[in-house]
Amino acid sequence: MKILVIPDVHLKKWIFDKAEEILNDGKADRAVCLMDIPDDWNMQFQIELYRETYDRAIKFVKDFTETLWCYGNHDLSYPWGRLETGYSPYAENTVMSKLEELEHSLQDPSQIAIMQRIDNVLFSHGGLSEEYVKWFKRQLFKEKQINLEKDADIDDYISAINKTSQDNLWNDDSPLWLRSQYRNVRAFQSEKYKQVVGHTPVETIYERNGFISTDVFSTYSDGKQIGESAMIVIDSISGEYEKVFIAK
Repeated sequence: MKILVIPDVHLKKWIFDKAEEILNDGKADRAVCLMDIPDDWNMQFQIELYRETYDRAIKFVKDFTETLWCYGNHDLSYPWGRLETGYSPYAENTVMSKLEELEHSLQDPSQIAIMQRIDNVLFSHGGLSEEYVKWFKRQLFKEKQINLEKDADIDDYISAINKTSQDNLWNDDSPLWLRSQYRNVRAFQSEKYKQVVGHTPVETIYERNGFISTDVFSTYSDGKQIGESAMIVIDSISGEYEKVFIAK
């Protein structure tokens, strides 16, 4: 299956227009969105832009019903009450109500989570590292929560992470926050699975240590785009991907 990856949005509602074109052209079978829908430089007062961007995302939910969604740190900072860079107290009510509307527009609640898997590809905002899994298993034992046995499969790990506490996720090493681009960390079970991540702006889409970094639409504070204008379409079985360049 060919999967289109929609990277960090940050109030760029036109990203969904481009994703729709790619899907309608038959270049991919379905999409996964790495979210971070709200917040961008100097946009705290642009409440209408927040509303419009969420409305465009909700329309995408309804038009492409099989799309999967991976929460970003900016998405969850509002309902979790954890202030993030760019957090807009003025848009707070809008973000929370529109995020809830997006969630309720899905065919199945499982379509939005911290982590998603399609065949041999894992998707999350920041990425799942071997290092975090070791810490996470110790933390679950300490909390007297479910115990991930040695024979636990990847879906057991994903399920446990999707159900875990805010504190275990609001953590620099978690799949919500990891920045593998800045550290020499390996993706969990990279011999079996490729991982696609956003979260950290990069100049070009690239793969390292089992992570494919895709956040190329984020901008500098002056509004200039940091990375190339492209999304990826990844084969969910082989993990091979190609870039689809976006004309703006």
